[in-house]
Amino acid sequence: MTSLRFSAKGRRVAATLGAVSAGLLVLSACEKPSPVATVTFGSDSVSTDATCYEHDKNLPMAEAAKCALKKSSKTIKVSQGETLRVGVDPKVAETGWSLWINGQQATNPYKKTYYSFEGIDLFAPQQGQPAPKTLYVSVVEQNERGDKVKGVWNFKLENADA
Repeated sequence: MTSLRFSAKGRRVAATLGAVSAGLLVLSACEKPSPVATVTFGSDSVSTDATCYEHDKNLPMAEAAKCALKKSSKTIKVSQGETLRVGVDPKVAETGWSLWINGQQATNPYKKTYYSFEGIDLFAPQQGQPAPKTLYVSVVEQNERGDKVKGVWNFKLENADA
């Protein structure tokens, strides 16, 4: 009877192949990725996956509002007077999307993959208050009535002039 012996190199190769196979199996079991949203100011852009997203159902409105308050690590510096541009996946545009600021809906839903907000000063001081140094902006996928939400993408805006 012949005895099978593996060299140390052969065992490492077998272990590596096993680890790669296990990793691919784990990845294949993952959920499909959410669509991406992008915000642009001037020549700077930042894109992100959804903070919260449901592929086949809607998020409860209370959960969507909580999700819009989650802090984002996706940060972009904004100078006064720059135009805010938002880009979304065509699937998101099909449903509709709104812009939320600091957890509050700021626009009605749009059904476009790209929208340019010109002439708005997001960091304008409010009655007797200094201009904010940071704002949290969310792109929220929601229908025209605003009662069905599928996803929330969060971005952190820093006032470059503060």
